[in-house]
Amino acid sequence: MIILVDEREMVTSAYGTGFAREGISSVGFEPPEFEDWVESAPEPDLMAVEAFVIGNCERQAAYPKIIRGRCPAPVLAMNENEGLDQTLKLFEAGVDDVIRKPVHVREILARIAAIVSRGGLEAAPHQAVGELTVYFDGRDPEVRNQLLPLPRRERRILEYLAKNVGRRVTKTQLFNSVYGIFDEDVDESVIESHVSKLRKKLRAQLGHDPIDSKRYLGYCLAAT
Repeated sequence: MIILVDEREMVTSAYGTGFAREGISSVGFEPPEFEDWVESAPEPDLMAVEAFVIGNCERQAAYPKIIRGRCPAPVLAMNENEGLDQTLKLFEAGVDDVIRKPVHVREILARIAAIVSRGGLEAAPHQAVGELTVYFDGRDPEVRNQLLPLPRRERRILEYLAKNVGRRVTKTQLFNSVYGIFDEDVDESVIESHVSKLRKKLRAQLGHDPIDSKRYLGYCLAAT
Protein backbone atom coordinates (compact mmCIF):
# COMPACT_ATOMS: atom_id res chain seq x y z
CA MET A 1 0.00 0.00 0.00
CA ILE A 2 1.24 3.47 -0.96
CA ILE A 3 0.44 6.53 1.16
CA LEU A 4 -0.01 9.73 -0.87
CA VAL A 5 0.04 13.15 0.77
CA ASP A 6 -0.86 16.38 -1.04
CA GLU A 7 -2.96 19.41 -0.21
CA ARG A 8 -4.78 18.97 -3.56
CA GLU A 9 -7.29 16.15 -3.60
CA MET A 10 -7.18 16.03 -7.39
CA VAL A 11 -3.49 15.05 -7.22
CA THR A 12 -3.89 12.21 -4.71
CA SER A 13 -6.95 11.00 -6.60
CA ALA A 14 -5.15 10.98 -9.97
CA TYR A 15 -2.14 9.09 -8.65
CA GLY A 16 -4.41 6.75 -6.70
CA THR A 17 -6.14 5.84 -9.96
CA GLY A 18 -2.77 5.25 -11.60
CA PHE A 19 -1.60 2.94 -8.82
CA ALA A 20 -4.90 1.05 -8.96
CA ARG A 21 -4.28 0.34 -12.67
CA GLU A 22 -0.99 -1.28 -11.63
CA GLY A 23 -2.75 -3.39 -9.01
CA ILE A 24 -1.33 -1.32 -6.12
CA SER A 25 -3.58 -0.09 -3.31
CA SER A 26 -3.08 3.48 -2.11
CA VAL A 27 -4.57 5.98 0.30
CA GLY A 28 -4.59 9.74 -0.25
CA PHE A 29 -4.35 12.23 2.64
CA GLU A 30 -4.50 15.97 2.96
CA PRO A 31 -1.66 17.25 5.21
CA PRO A 32 -3.56 17.84 8.49
CA GLU A 33 -5.29 14.46 8.48
CA PHE A 34 -2.05 12.74 7.48
CA GLU A 35 -0.21 14.05 10.53
CA ASP A 36 -3.02 12.90 12.80
CA TRP A 37 -3.07 9.48 11.17
CA VAL A 38 0.66 8.73 11.09
CA GLU A 39 1.03 9.67 14.76
CA SER A 40 -1.89 7.50 15.92
CA ALA A 41 -2.22 4.62 13.42
CA PRO A 42 -1.92 1.08 14.84
CA GLU A 43 1.35 -0.70 14.05
CA PRO A 44 -0.29 -3.31 11.74
CA ASP A 45 -1.62 -0.48 9.55
CA LEU A 46 1.81 1.14 9.34
CA MET A 47 3.51 -2.17 8.56
CA ALA A 48 1.25 -2.52 5.50
CA VAL A 49 2.72 0.69 4.02
CA GLU A 50 5.21 0.08 1.21
CA ALA A 51 6.14 3.76 0.75
CA PHE A 52 5.12 7.33 1.46
CA VAL A 53 4.92 9.79 -1.46
CA ILE A 54 4.80 13.38 -0.24
CA GLY A 55 3.59 16.02 -2.67
CA ASN A 56 2.77 19.69 -2.30
CA CYS A 57 2.55 20.41 1.46
CA GLU A 58 3.58 23.39 3.56
CA ARG A 59 5.35 21.06 6.03
CA GLN A 60 6.75 18.70 3.39
CA ALA A 61 10.27 18.81 4.84
CA ALA A 62 9.00 17.95 8.33
CA TYR A 63 7.30 14.71 7.34
CA PRO A 64 10.35 12.40 6.96
CA LYS A 65 11.20 12.76 10.65
CA ILE A 66 7.58 12.24 11.69
CA ILE A 67 7.32 9.12 9.52
CA ARG A 68 10.68 7.67 10.58
CA GLY A 69 9.55 7.73 14.19
CA ARG A 70 6.83 5.22 13.37
CA CYS A 71 7.53 3.39 10.12
CA PRO A 72 10.63 2.25 8.17
CA ALA A 73 9.01 2.46 4.72
CA PRO A 74 10.73 4.61 2.05
CA VAL A 75 9.79 8.29 1.87
CA LEU A 76 9.74 9.98 -1.54
CA ALA A 77 9.06 13.66 -2.20
CA MET A 78 7.53 15.05 -5.37
CA ASN A 79 9.11 18.40 -6.15
CA GLU A 80 7.41 20.86 -8.49
CA ASN A 81 10.09 23.48 -7.91
CA GLU A 82 12.91 23.36 -10.46
CA GLY A 83 15.32 25.04 -8.07
CA LEU A 84 18.21 23.04 -6.66
CA ASP A 85 17.83 24.52 -3.19
CA GLN A 86 14.45 22.88 -2.59
CA THR A 87 15.73 19.50 -3.77
CA LEU A 88 18.73 19.70 -1.43
CA LYS A 89 16.48 20.81 1.42
CA LEU A 90 14.30 17.72 0.96
CA PHE A 91 17.30 15.38 0.97
CA GLU A 92 18.63 17.10 4.08
CA ALA A 93 15.22 16.54 5.69
CA GLY A 94 15.67 12.80 5.22
CA VAL A 95 13.70 11.79 2.14
CA ASP A 96 14.99 8.76 0.26
CA ASP A 97 14.38 10.23 -3.19
CA VAL A 98 13.12 13.40 -4.86
CA ILE A 99 10.90 13.03 -7.91
CA ARG A 100 10.35 15.80 -10.44
CA LYS A 101 6.75 16.07 -11.65
CA PRO A 102 5.14 15.06 -13.92
CA VAL A 103 6.00 11.41 -13.27
CA HIS A 104 4.33 8.12 -14.17
CA VAL A 105 3.33 5.79 -11.33
CA ARG A 106 5.51 3.07 -12.85
CA GLU A 107 8.56 5.27 -12.36
CA ILE A 108 7.53 5.86 -8.75
CA LEU A 109 7.23 2.11 -8.20
CA ALA A 110 10.62 1.54 -9.82
CA ARG A 111 12.21 4.15 -7.56
CA ILE A 112 10.61 2.55 -4.48
CA ALA A 113 11.96 -0.86 -5.51
CA ALA A 114 15.44 0.61 -6.00
CA ILE A 115 15.40 2.24 -2.55
CA VAL A 116 14.28 -0.98 -0.89
CA SER A 117 16.96 -2.96 -2.73
CA ARG A 118 19.73 -0.51 -1.78
CA GLY A 119 18.60 -0.60 1.83
CA GLY A 120 18.90 -4.34 2.01
CA LEU A 121 15.21 -4.69 2.83
CA GLU A 122 14.80 -6.99 -0.10
CA ALA A 123 17.71 -9.14 -1.26
CA ALA A 124 16.62 -9.34 -4.91
CA PRO A 125 13.83 -8.30 -7.30
CA HIS A 126 12.44 -11.81 -6.87
CA GLN A 127 12.13 -14.58 -4.31
CA ALA A 128 12.71 -18.25 -5.11
CA VAL A 129 10.72 -20.67 -2.98
CA GLY A 130 11.57 -24.16 -4.13
CA GLU A 131 10.39 -24.48 -7.73
CA LEU A 132 8.35 -21.28 -7.42
CA THR A 133 9.80 -17.88 -8.36
CA VAL A 134 7.89 -14.79 -7.26
CA TYR A 135 8.73 -11.40 -8.81
CA PHE A 136 8.22 -8.03 -7.13
CA ASP A 137 8.02 -5.88 -10.26
CA GLY A 138 4.51 -6.77 -11.40
CA ARG A 139 5.39 -9.87 -13.40
CA ASP A 140 3.50 -13.10 -12.90
CA PRO A 141 5.30 -15.84 -10.95
CA GLU A 142 6.95 -18.85 -12.55
CA VAL A 143 6.90 -22.53 -11.68
CA ARG A 144 9.88 -24.45 -13.08
CA ASN A 145 10.53 -21.47 -15.39
CA GLN A 146 6.97 -21.68 -16.75
CA LEU A 147 4.73 -18.63 -16.39
CA LEU A 148 1.85 -18.93 -13.93
CA PRO A 149 -0.68 -16.19 -14.85
CA LEU A 150 -2.55 -14.84 -11.84
CA PRO A 151 -5.23 -12.19 -11.30
CA ARG A 152 -3.59 -9.09 -9.86
CA ARG A 153 -4.98 -9.51 -6.33
CA GLU A 154 -3.84 -13.12 -6.10
CA ARG A 155 -0.45 -12.01 -7.43
CA ARG A 156 -0.22 -9.27 -4.80
CA ILE A 157 -1.07 -11.74 -2.04
CA LEU A 158 1.64 -14.11 -3.27
CA GLU A 159 4.15 -11.24 -3.46
CA TYR A 160 3.37 -10.22 0.13
CA LEU A 161 3.76 -13.81 1.33
CA ALA A 162 7.02 -14.14 -0.60
CA LYS A 163 8.42 -10.96 0.95
CA ASN A 164 7.67 -12.54 4.32
CA VAL A 165 8.65 -16.10 3.38
CA GLY A 166 8.90 -18.33 6.42
CA ARG A 167 6.98 -15.82 8.56
CA ARG A 168 3.28 -15.93 9.36
CA VAL A 169 1.15 -12.96 8.27
CA THR A 170 -2.41 -12.25 9.29
CA LYS A 171 -5.48 -11.91 7.13
CA THR A 172 -5.59 -8.23 8.12
CA GLN A 173 -2.04 -7.65 6.90
CA LEU A 174 -2.88 -9.24 3.54
CA PHE A 175 -6.08 -7.24 3.26
CA ASN A 176 -4.32 -3.96 4.00
CA SER A 177 -1.62 -4.73 1.45
CA VAL A 178 -4.08 -5.61 -1.32
CA TYR A 179 -7.02 -3.28 -0.65
CA GLY A 180 -5.67 -0.55 1.59
CA ILE A 181 -6.56 0.21 5.17
CA PHE A 182 -9.57 2.46 4.45
CA ASP A 183 -11.49 0.35 1.93
CA GLU A 184 -14.76 -0.05 3.82
CA ASP A 185 -16.63 -1.29 0.75
CA VAL A 186 -14.84 -4.66 0.79
CA ASP A 187 -15.06 -7.15 3.64
CA GLU A 188 -11.79 -8.51 5.00
CA SER A 189 -13.09 -12.07 4.52
CA VAL A 190 -12.57 -11.68 0.75
CA ILE A 191 -8.90 -12.53 1.42
CA GLU A 192 -9.91 -16.08 2.32
CA SER A 193 -11.45 -16.51 -1.13
CA HIS A 194 -8.40 -15.08 -2.91
CA VAL A 195 -6.01 -17.27 -0.91
CA SER A 196 -8.13 -20.36 -1.55
CA LYS A 197 -8.01 -19.79 -5.32
CA LEU A 198 -4.28 -19.05 -5.18
CA ARG A 199 -3.55 -22.22 -3.22
CA LYS A 200 -5.54 -24.31 -5.69
CA LYS A 201 -3.48 -22.98 -8.61
CA LEU A 202 -0.18 -23.44 -6.81
CA ARG A 203 -1.12 -26.97 -5.78
CA ALA A 204 -2.00 -27.84 -9.37
CA GLN A 205 1.37 -26.59 -10.65
CA LEU A 206 3.66 -27.65 -7.81
CA GLY A 207 1.99 -30.85 -6.74
CA HIS A 208 1.73 -29.56 -3.17
CA ASP A 209 0.39 -26.55 -1.27
CA PRO A 210 3.23 -24.20 -0.23
CA ILE A 211 0.94 -21.97 1.87
CA ASP A 212 0.38 -23.06 5.47
CA SER A 213 -2.81 -21.72 7.02
CA LYS A 214 -3.70 -21.65 10.71
CA ARG A 215 -6.99 -20.30 11.96
CA TYR A 216 -6.67 -16.99 13.84
CA LEU A 217 -2.89 -16.94 13.15
CA GLY A 218 -2.82 -16.35 9.41
CA TYR A 219 -0.77 -17.64 6.49
CA CYS A 220 2.83 -18.57 5.85
CA LEU A 221 4.63 -19.33 2.59
CA ALA A 222 6.92 -22.25 3.38
CA ALA A 223 10.62 -21.56 2.82
CA THR A 224 11.15 -24.98 1.23
